[in-house]
Amino acid sequence: MGILSNILGKIFPSSHAAPAPGAATPAGAPAASAPSAPASTGAAAPAALSQVDVEKVLDDMAAKAGQQLNWKTSIVDLMKLLGLDSSLAARKELTKELNYSGDAADSATMNVWLHRQVMNKVAANGGKVPADLKD
Repeated sequence: MGILSNILGKIFPSSHAAPAPGAATPAGAPAASAPSAPASTGAAAPAALSQVDVEKVLDDMAAKAGQQLNWKTSIVDLMKLLGLDSSLAARKELTKELNYSGDAADSATMNVWLHRQVMNKVAANGGKVPADLKD
């Protein structure tokens, strides 16, 4: 399981619908927990799902963290909040998963890019993410 799928698994409850194609299903999440509309009616299926309020979920986690973690701007703090390895090596692995084409030696730029991409992926997988945290 990749780092991105671990992030999604920590943010979304196990009852959340399966992530979009190309992303791994969080452990324990059923692939089809409820009857779904036929594949040809793609617009009907998302309407049946409720979006996960990512800001609320992460703010609640941050309140219980016992330390100040600025998950809204820092990929390192976001990963720490989720209980994941936030080391430079782990973040470089995440850049590979997300096809980062920039200079990995410029960790500041890389970290800003990673945070945006992770927020975009969370939104693409059913998360309600504040607009200022996405591209």
